[in-house]
Amino acid sequence: MEHLPADLDDALIADALKHWGIDAADLDYVPVGFGDHHWRAAGADGRAWFLSVADLTAKPHCGVGVQAAREGLRAAMDTAAALRGAGLDFVVAPLRTASGKTVLDLDRRHTLSVFPLEEGEAGDYTTEPSEQERGRVIDLLAALHGVAPPDGAPRAPLDPPLRGRLERALDQTGRPWGEGPFSEPLRGLLADAAPLLRRRLEEFDDLVRRVREGGVAPVLTHGEPHQGNVLHQSGRRLLIDWDTCALAVPERDLWSVVRGPEDLERYAEAAGRRPDSAALDLYRLRWDLDEAAVYTDWFRAPHTRTPDMETAWQGIEEVVAHLAE
Repeated sequence: MEHLPADLDDALIADALKHWGIDAADLDYVPVGFGDHHWRAAGADGRAWFLSVADLTAKPHCGVGVQAAREGLRAAMDTAAALRGAGLDFVVAPLRTASGKTVLDLDRRHTLSVFPLEEGEAGDYTTEPSEQERGRVIDLLAALHGVAPPDGAPRAPLDPPLRGRLERALDQTGRPWGEGPFSEPLRGLLADAAPLLRRRLEEFDDLVRRVREGGVAPVLTHGEPHQGNVLHQSGRRLLIDWDTCALAVPERDLWSVVRGPEDLERYAEAAGRRPDSAALDLYRLRWDLDEAAVYTDWFRAPHTRTPDMETAWQGIEEVVAHLAE
């Protein structure tokens, strides 16, 4: 996220780092990504780490509600650590505290995870990768999908977690919303888009039925293997941001990576299974519906105008426009 949370300070972070045996000489806030808050920590000996602070009220993909999100995040981070320990060296996994935790509570709603600071350049979510770059990620996904899932790995539901809240919002556009500066613009946007969104939800349900009838066994998926979560090193690629990892059909990962028959064939050769077109369509549509639901939930809750909220408003406008295409 771009802004530093008002209720978190460097002293709190530095004190928590002692659970990892880290005595941080320098802490710098890093305004990257769109979800968690990040710092770079450096020790007096020159070692460095990358820190992620999660706001559990804003992680419905891990669980709806603070406690469910805490449990889901811990399961995902433990899974990533287990994958790295099992030899998947492209997994940028969290380090464990002295007591073995991958996630540490900072307060009632915030948690901290610590990662090794990997050299390299992060990809850009908005940049279309080349065929060669897609191939590299497809190979990583085929390797991931082929491993035995660690015990306790989370399972991804097919429905967007906040779907019910989106549907209630569509039913309540006839009365004013006054929780913040984007509430009324959102109400107008959803009032106009309600017929479209309901049609898309019906299409989604049809795809869910088709995928369930296919009976494909779930595999361990990353969840968001787009270029923004790919770290480019000179001779290899790493996957970051494993809080979305979960058991699901392979297409949960593949829809955002494959572009044509060559990509599909490359995955089929590497994984021994050809991707299903209905499942690809399902997760492509699910992404937009999930984004619409999350942004709607943000703007129907108390909020102020911040750079992150400006970005979110642009996001929901783009999502609705994309659903209309």
